[in-house]
Amino acid sequence: MDIVVKGRKTEVPERFRKHVADKLNLEKIQKLDGKVISLDVEVSKEPNPRQADRCDRVEITLRSRGPVIRAEAAASDAYAALDLAAEKLDAQLRKQHDKRYTRRGARRIPAAEVPDYVPGVATLNGNGRPVPADESESVPTKRIGSLEVQGDGPLVVREKTHVAAPMTLDQALYEMELVGHDFYLFVDSETKQPSVVYRRHAYDYGVIYLDTDPMVAQAHAPEAGGALGG
Repeated sequence: MDIVVKGRKTEVPERFRKHVADKLNLEKIQKLDGKVISLDVEVSKEPNPRQADRCDRVEITLRSRGPVIRAEAAASDAYAALDLAAEKLDAQLRKQHDKRYTRRGARRIPAAEVPDYVPGVATLNGNGRPVPADESESVPTKRIGSLEVQGDGPLVVREKTHVAAPMTLDQALYEMELVGHDFYLFVDSETKQPSVVYRRHAYDYGVIYLDTDPMVAQAHAPEAGGALGG
């Protein structure tokens, strides 16, 4: 794999290309992500003299069989911008590497053993079904947000409302990678449906669309007024 260095509306000197090869250690990168396909470095220059302290921008794009990783930075010269972008890239690679290692090393806990690891959770039998509690025990009920909770929980409820313009699936995938999350909620601009894209265990993605079932909506609708007397 080679590093491709290109300039956008600016010339890239040979000295800088050699510095890129020294700064971005391919052997180290491939240890953190062994499925790297390409590594691109783009250099651009801001002609506005008012932005002299951020006139040079470097964007590093790493493509592999997993998610695309981008790191960019701006500084007073291209060398300083490259150093900052390389640090960001290294941090993201380590984060992805640690996440994969954690997922592989995690052991699945049988349903019947969950109470041994999670205090306060409902007791389950060998089939994974809740064991009925003693009816004589009085369990207090409280309201948290829009939910009713029995006992002490533990439960954390956080409600958030976001306003977002409809977007395509490709835009949603890009936004998810940009913020570094494992899922991203959006409104599909083609179907107008509330949707979510998410990262699967392998290096691919999934998408879930929400649709309204007319029969279910009708069953939960409030009853109409009483019948008219004859």
